[in-house]
Order: sequence, then C-alpha cells, then structure tokens
Amino acid sequence: MIIFKESNSLSKYLVAQRNIGRTTGFVPTMGALHNGHTSLIAFSKKTCDLTVSSIFINPTQFNNPDDFKKYPITLNSDIIQLDKAGCDILFLPTVIEIYPHGFNNPPKYDIGELEFVLEGAHRHGHFQGVCQVVERLLSIVAPQKLFLGQKDFQQTLVIKKMISLTNINVDVVVGSTERLPSGLAMSSRNMRLSNQELEKATMIYQVLVYIKEHISSQPLNQLEAYAKDLLLNHGFDSVDYFSIVSLPDLKPVDILEHNNQLIAVTAATIGDVRLIDNMVVSK
Repeated sequence: MIIFKESNSLSKYLVAQRNIGRTTGFVPTMGALHNGHTSLIAFSKKTCDLTVSSIFINPTQFNNPDDFKKYPITLNSDIIQLDKAGCDILFLPTVIEIYPHGFNNPPKYDIGELEFVLEGAHRHGHFQGVCQVVERLLSIVAPQKLFLGQKDFQQTLVIKKMISLTNINVDVVVGSTERLPSGLAMSSRNMRLSNQELEKATMIYQVLVYIKEHISSQPLNQLEAYAKDLLLNHGFDSVDYFSIVSLPDLKPVDILEHNNQLIAVTAATIGDVRLIDNMVVSK
C-alpha cells in the first residue's frame, strides 16, 4: 500500500494510472476503521483496478466541538487494517492540504430539505461540511466509483445530491450496513462505549427488526412512539428521532399505502455517544 500525504502528488500518480486505463474506486473515511470500512474496500477491489482510501477527520462537519475532540484516533491500527484488506493507496492529508484557503467563505450547497430533516435538524451545518470535504476529496482522487455505507443513509443521499449539483463524474455505490453478531451496526463511535453500554446499544437493532415485522399491522405513528419508548426504557439516555420515512426523499409518512418504499431511521444517545442506524422496512 502506498501512502500519500500531499494532494498534488496523489493526483499526479492517479492521472498516470488513468492514462494507462486503470480504474479507481474510492473509500473515504475518518479513521477508527472497522469491518464496515474494509467491506467497502473489498467491494471496490472487485470492480476497480485501484482502490484508494482516505483518513481525514473533517472539522467542518462537527457541529459539536466536544464530539470532534472525542472522535477516536487509531491511525496505526487503521493502516494495518487497510493493508490487510488490500487497499492500494491511502491518502493521509492535513487540514491545510484539504482546506488550503482556510475555513472562510466556504461554498454553499443547495441540497434542499435533506439538509434540514432528521440528522440535519439535530446537527446544523453538518451536511454542508460533508459536502465540502467530499467535493474536495473527489477533486483530488477523481475516482470512477465512490463507495459509501448504508448506515449513514441520509449522508449518502446528500453526497449524491452534491455530486449532481457540481456535475462530478463519479458513480456512487452504497454498501450494506455491517453489523456485530448482536445486530449493532458497526461504527467508529462504538469504541467509546463500555461493555455494558455496548450490550444496551443492541436495542436499536432489535427495535428496527420489530418495526420491520409489524409495519403492516400497526399505525406508523404508534410504531414510532413505541420504538422511542423502548429505547428510552432499555438504557438510552435520549432519542433525537425515530422516524419511518419514504424512500428516496426521507419525507414523513402517516399511512402505509401499497408500494410504499419505507425506511426506519433513528439517532439515539447512550452515555455521551450518539448512535445512528436505519433499516428498510417495506414489505
């Protein structure tokens, strides 16, 4: 695995690879890697000649400074995991490398209602920061395919919208959520949970499965209220939202209708760790 720290050097190398007909897949990360990330590496390797990953903890997408400070950093372990997974290139940029002009006058992305619902309602400015860093990374790597995980489902929709707005020529591939044997979605934030909290956190998956199994037999608003109560009564300290929304626009749904494509999405906090998850619940 080749490690680049400078964007110009990486771009020149990848241009040379494209000139000899090699295709590139890209897996952007913020480090603290787990099997969800390496599964995307494997996905890329099946369809692209070169697989590039990046590790960059992007400050502009953290609306909570404490959350940014507490984000786990496991660089040595991350490099080993990527190497074992067969990643070809790792991009390890500094903040100055990604934001050479600083944080003043950032671009504004008109991503519509996606910016203000669910995650957007609770993390103001978060998705603007996501768009900002992903556009910058795509301009450096210029991959043919971008690999993202379904756990961050709303984020995948936001990134697709940004790509459409900026006319970037890349295909977005969304890989399924990787889960622990308990059902808990793999997340870098899981590292901050105690063993007891990890056990309690599995209730998110259990609730999502319950919703999927009962989506046709109970009113949607009752299912949402029941899900929130279950989380709060089984160890979670707060629930930002538990919503059953339509695909692909994430709009609220009051009544289940024939051919509704629905996804249950949630964000809940246990201790000081905020977890998100989702599950397609359409029959």
